[in-house]
Amino acid sequence: MTTVVTAETRSATYPSIRAAWIPLAALCLAFFVEMVDNTLLTIALPTIGRDLGSGTTALQWVTGAYSLTFGGLLLTAGSVADRFGRRRVLLLGLTFFGLASLAVLAVTTTGELIALRAVLGVAAAAMAPITNSLVFRLFDDQALRMRAMTVMIVVGMSGFILGPVLGGTLLAHAPWEWLLVVNAPIALLAVVGVRLGVPADRRADLTDDALDLPGAALSILTIGLACYALTSGVDHGWLSLPTLACAVGAVLAAVGLVVRERTAAEPMLDLAWFTDGGTVRGAAIAQLASSLTMAAVMFALILHFQYAWGWSPVRAGLANLPMIVTMLAGTPLSEWLGRRLGHRRATLVGAAFLTGSLVWLAWGVEHSYLAVAVGMVLMTLGLRTVMTICAVALVDAMPTNRTSIGAALNDTAQEVGTSIGTALVGTFIAALVTTTLPRGAWSADLVASYFHGERLTFLVLAVVVGVVSAVGALSLTDSRSVEEAH
Repeated sequence: MTTVVTAETRSATYPSIRAAWIPLAALCLAFFVEMVDNTLLTIALPTIGRDLGSGTTALQWVTGAYSLTFGGLLLTAGSVADRFGRRRVLLLGLTFFGLASLAVLAVTTTGELIALRAVLGVAAAAMAPITNSLVFRLFDDQALRMRAMTVMIVVGMSGFILGPVLGGTLLAHAPWEWLLVVNAPIALLAVVGVRLGVPADRRADLTDDALDLPGAALSILTIGLACYALTSGVDHGWLSLPTLACAVGAVLAAVGLVVRERTAAEPMLDLAWFTDGGTVRGAAIAQLASSLTMAAVMFALILHFQYAWGWSPVRAGLANLPMIVTMLAGTPLSEWLGRRLGHRRATLVGAAFLTGSLVWLAWGVEHSYLAVAVGMVLMTLGLRTVMTICAVALVDAMPTNRTSIGAALNDTAQEVGTSIGTALVGTFIAALVTTTLPRGAWSADLVASYFHGERLTFLVLAVVVGVVSAVGALSLTDSRSVEEAH
């Protein structure tokens, strides 16, 4: 992979990972808290639903609102950081994230919680791509940069999966609001570490590029209207005026986004990246499919464990341990597949794991936890392979002076997939089972109905994920570069 030598990379000051432990730990902590917040409240959805009187469509927005603003603003946040300073924007994002998390103590309705989650997503967007780019500032040596990036990737992906485990443990001893309150001291520690160990921005490292605010607004509008059209179809009917208006609005916003990015002097997304060859487009599509799978399965299984099986939040959180162990242990497999088969075929193997896991879960949800756990392991093997290979392929395919935007694009594709996956499962369950989550234990008939709804949902998702991930994988090359996985 081409090494980019810029003023930013020349400002690195640490000779080893150990010497850089304070700033590296701070950046990992910042990345961890923003990723864990993607799924932290997932385990508490039943509790929140009972406490605030929320239905399934509202609960999906408790998680979806964060992913929506987070994913929609990642590229814009990267542009802002390039102009005003990466370290400065990260510190502002961390501070805002911590303060906004404390505001949950004033929340009394589901609408307020959804709005707060959207605000937290904005703050997190100012953190995600910047934490990754600042890692490169810490080291001159390429091998050290790759090692540090591996630590960041594992921490981030583990945080995404650990959210329900940590949330379930805390939920057993404190109200659900404290799941967000704990972000404040973590953010404070990250701020201290960044200020102490990360070099300050230099004007020579920054650019004066104009911000593509219309492009950012159109991207958020496209995703938001598309997701809301799904929930509106359940609440108001698929041919109702609100549903059709949202669907048409999403299409118009998408067309406007394309027109804007084609004509803007400094677009948020240079569409030539997606048309000159297929690697960037294919990697982004495959990443979207992988995150869609993860979000959909986690959302459905949290409800499955706590409602259908009546498990406690702690037990439901611990049920995700197979994913965590597999995520950490799957690195050798993804590296071996990449070296042996190349990006295209390795991603196809990962896509097969994802599709097969959904088919398996469609059968397993009506059986024992062991059956479900096998499905989670298969899914995570697919996730680890697709996410690793596609991240490397996407960055390799970007121009050498835009690799940081490539990282942001990779994150954006994953967050868009998370938002869509949550919306799809919430919509399917509401349409096939119930729009209102009953208080207390579920009846045998409702449990049977939920199992039936899960089975159909996973089978539909298996087709969608199989097609989308295969289309993305087939656009990749036979490159065997896996440097970023080391």
